[in-house]
Formats: sequence, C-alpha cells, structure tokens
Amino acid sequence: MSLKNAALLALIGMILLTVLVAASFISTVLGVMRDVVPAVALLTSLVHVFTSLSVLVFFYVFHRAQSQ
Repeated sequence: MSLKNAALLALIGMILLTVLVAASFISTVLGVMRDVVPAVALLTSLVHVFTSLSVLVFFYVFHRAQSQ
C-alpha cells in the first residue's frame, strides 16, 4: 500500500467518523434545548466536533500533498 492510498483510506475513515460525531453533536444540542441533557455535555460534544474537523482537514491536505 502506497502512502497516497493510505492517506485516502484515512481521509475516507475520517469523513465517516466526522459525520457520526456531527450527528451526535446535533443530538446533544437538541437534548440541551429540551432540558434532557446537561449543558456541560454540549461543551464536550463541541470539542469532539472541532477535533474531528481539524483532523479531517489535516488528512485532506495530506492527501492533496501526496497527489502532487
């Protein structure tokens, strides 16, 4: 497996994980709005979404750099 293929595989996996984390974030926001979930959980979920998006951007840039 070449580095370019590994970067693509990591990018695809990170896209799927980011979609899952974003759905969880939306669920948490809706839970906070309905007073079902404590507001502290919103901060944790926000950190997870930010981290996931940051790693996704890193893998995207890394994959683009391997293509050149």
